[in-house]
Amino acid sequence: MDPIRRSLLGQLARLSAGAAMVPLSSVASAGINDQPPRREGDPEKRYGMLIDLRQCIGCQACTVSCHIENDAPLGNFRTVVSQFEVEQESTGQLATFMLPRLCNHCENPPCVPVCPVQATYQRRDGIVVVDSDRCVGCAYCVNACPYDARFINEKTQTADKCTFCAHRLEAGLLPACVESCVGGARIIGDMRDPESQISRMMAEHRDELMVLQPEKGTHPQVFYLGMDERFTHRPEAKPGIWDVINEAGKELDYEFGH
Repeated sequence: MDPIRRSLLGQLARLSAGAAMVPLSSVASAGINDQPPRREGDPEKRYGMLIDLRQCIGCQACTVSCHIENDAPLGNFRTVVSQFEVEQESTGQLATFMLPRLCNHCENPPCVPVCPVQATYQRRDGIVVVDSDRCVGCAYCVNACPYDARFINEKTQTADKCTFCAHRLEAGLLPACVESCVGGARIIGDMRDPESQISRMMAEHRDELMVLQPEKGTHPQVFYLGMDERFTHRPEAKPGIWDVINEAGKELDYEFGH
């Protein structure tokens, strides 16, 4: 059996097992497609991230530091920088386009209402998190995310994703990816504070900011500056330079759109 088919069958098996483990009483009380009340976090804040693509050099320092900070399993990433070789239409010259990707901490997160046990929820400061004590690993949220930002952690058998390093923010620290970014491309902060760096940059570049897949209506709170509009949707581009491979041998490129 080839590795890709074996990986697919393994994922299907985990999905079936996870779904079978969902207690009926939990489903009845939670209710699929219900939005659980926001809890935890400072309700006076709304965290977001601005990624200045003009400063990203594709060094993958963010990917490595996040992987270490959050102890992700080998082959799984909470954030990754996809790199594409693109051709200039007018000249035919080739250039490299960097696209950092992570959970978008949407204002209307589609991963939340599909969770049958309300393990995935949104904090009052907008950060979307997973309660691993409640999660049964059914992968409904993984399939619901249009940004391919979630995975089932093989160590914990629960859903895993970027949390903006909420544990670091609460300690007054920056997320690992922001702290390690050598180009200063990642800016995180409270968008309700007009004096925060992210608020000032958003005000200055409001007409230039873009989000991924705006047509989905999720209202992502990760904004890109210097983005080619063609990359806000799934582009017809082949990954180049560094290919980040998962445990199934699949390149983690721009696989958006379920």
